[in-house]
Amino acid sequence: QVPLVESGGGLVQAGGSLRLSCAASGRTRNFYAMGWFRQAPGKERELVAAVDWSGAIAHYGDSVKGRFTISRDNAKNTVSLQMSSLKSEDTAVYYCAADPAVRVVVAGTAAYWGPGTQVTVSS
Repeated sequence: QVPLVESGGGLVQAGGSLRLSCAASGRTRNFYAMGWFRQAPGKERELVAAVDWSGAIAHYGDSVKGRFTISRDNAKNTVSLQMSSLKSEDTAVYYCAADPAVRVVVAGTAAYWGPGTQVTVSS
């Protein structure tokens, strides 16, 4: 089991920035790939970003490339998502995900998921 808990969501104006964090626990958490997904009302869940266990390999969804940055701190057992130049279309519930394989995280079929945190961007 790899319990995940997201934090940092909230309300922000368009053009602003927000940083999400995901804390992971469990014995093998540092060896898991992790990622962020989001789901807006009436839309399918989509990949935001994913990173391998080392933090060296990152994947981004097309809609956030150049605006969002994923990073991880294995010493603190956290993965973060720095979001900049936020747009109203970034409004969604953001979920943290973890799995031993980064390709599985990217595919959206990760074994573990957090409960989600709401991000609302006002225009």
